[in-house]
Amino acid sequence: MAERIQKVLARAGYGSRRQIEVWIKEGKVTRNGETASLGDQVSIGDTMKLDGKPLAAKRLWQQPQQVLLYNKPVGEVCTRKDPEGRRTIYQSLPAPEQGRWVSVGRLDINTSGLIILTTDGELANTLMHPSNEMDREYAVRILGEVTGDMLQNLRDGVELEDGKASFTDVQRAGGEGANSWFHVVIQEGRNREVRRLWESQGVQVSRLMRVRYGPVIIPSKLKMGQWMMIEGYELETLYDDVGLKSHVEHQLGRAQREKKLRPLKQQTAPKTKSRKKEAVAKGGKAKRGGGGPRVRGRNR
Repeated sequence: MAERIQKVLARAGYGSRRQIEVWIKEGKVTRNGETASLGDQVSIGDTMKLDGKPLAAKRLWQQPQQVLLYNKPVGEVCTRKDPEGRRTIYQSLPAPEQGRWVSVGRLDINTSGLIILTTDGELANTLMHPSNEMDREYAVRILGEVTGDMLQNLRDGVELEDGKASFTDVQRAGGEGANSWFHVVIQEGRNREVRRLWESQGVQVSRLMRVRYGPVIIPSKLKMGQWMMIEGYELETLYDDVGLKSHVEHQLGRAQREKKLRPLKQQTAPKTKSRKKEAVAKGGKAKRGGGGPRVRGRNR
């Protein structure tokens, strides 16, 4: 079955769909000895090269799809190599079986919480592309008094230096006085967008944690600085929810899945108002007790 070349390369983990498309436009990808174009159809038996290097057929067509959840601590950056020598998230992660980890969006150094990583660039592109309007939900602690008018402004939208922005949802979530917790939802990934929205109302963010990305909610048992794989039914559910087909089901062993890599100082989760417990999509019972990865249908 023939597929678009950028889709095949992205799924094999050579990069996100956007990055692959840039390389194709720059003439860095060849198919059967000829420079490839966007939309070219490829199938098993075609030979492809990237920057003159042959691409292995096994990786292109038999790539295990791995999806990993990481609870990022404050103090880590999301780049592969940091010129300032700061710790990166990739130093805390296991090596993928094939390909490389592609991060679904980023969090700045002072933000903690959920990061999804995958070896499937097509999945990463689907989760990140603005046209798919994936929710990003954050728990935010605010320093300063927050009024009803301010919340309405944030829902209606305010002008930032890079254009108008708003929260699609903002709800109080506990706390008193000058330190209050909120849960907010955005559908973009602009730099420091959540912080800048609150700053536009004259208050400061003193703590920021991402708790959900699209259909994936951070597992309650996933401690700061730890990772876990999405596997089996939950992996299939994720692909189904975003409209993709999971071509290969491949699982790491239990010992490796539960391994804690260089545990960092544990931080206390915010005591916000209780949220209704989510089960796995389609009414199934959440795996691994109540603390496994929870995948649900996304909000538009």
